[in-house]
Amino acid sequence: MPNTLPEILYEDNHILIVNKRAGDIVQGDKTGDMPLPDLLKNYLKEKYQKPGQVFLGVVHRLDRPVSGAIIFARTSKALTRLTKMVKAREIHKTYWALVNQLPTANEQKLVHFLRKNEKQNKSYVVKKESSGAKEAVLEYRLTASSRTIHLLEIDLFTGRHHQIRAQLAAIGCPIRGDVKYGEKRPNADGSICLHARKLSFSHPVTGETLNIEAKLPETPPWQHFQPL
Repeated sequence: MPNTLPEILYEDNHILIVNKRAGDIVQGDKTGDMPLPDLLKNYLKEKYQKPGQVFLGVVHRLDRPVSGAIIFARTSKALTRLTKMVKAREIHKTYWALVNQLPTANEQKLVHFLRKNEKQNKSYVVKKESSGAKEAVLEYRLTASSRTIHLLEIDLFTGRHHQIRAQLAAIGCPIRGDVKYGEKRPNADGSICLHARKLSFSHPVTGETLNIEAKLPETPPWQHFQPL
C-alpha cells in the first residue's frame, strides 16, 4: 500500500476517523509496511507543526484485507473514554459485505460460539460448551443484488476475532475474496469484500452524536453497488 493518506472522514482536537483502505495495516507486522497510525502521525505532525512525538491511540482494529471507517484518538483522555465505550458496546458499527452465495433468509440474526486458533489466526464455530468458546452475535439484511453478487448489511453486537467472516462462512456464505474462510477465489488486490460502512457514537468529550459513513472502495466488484 503506498504511503498516501486515506480519506479523512472526521477530525478535531480529540479524534481522527479515516476510511481505511484494504491493505492498510493498523499495527506493525512482519511485512515491514508502515502502519496506518504512523502514517497519520506524520500527517498530524506536518499539518499542525507539532514538535516531538505525536500521540495517536488505536481505539479498535480492522483486519488488513478489510476497508472502512476506523477511529483513532488524538488525546489520552479520548482514548480512555473511547476504549470504555468499545467495551460497553456504545459504538454502533454497521458493515457491508459482498457474498456470492445467496443466504437462505433475506434477514436473520446469527448466534454462534467462536474459538480462535492463535496459530492459524482463524476463528472456528464450536459448541457452546467448548473450551474457549465465546458468543458471537450479528444481524444481516440482504439489501441489493447484482447478478451473482449479493450485498449484505450487517449490524455487529459482539466484537469477536474475524466474527463476520466466520459467521457468514458458517451459513455457507463466505465473503467474496476470503479464501481463508472458504471462498474459492481471492480478490486480485488481496482484499476481501468487507467494508466498515457506518459508525454511530457519542463524541467522547463533547457528547455530540456522530454518524460517520465511509464510501465504498472504487474497486471490483464494489463498483456494482457504487450508487448506494
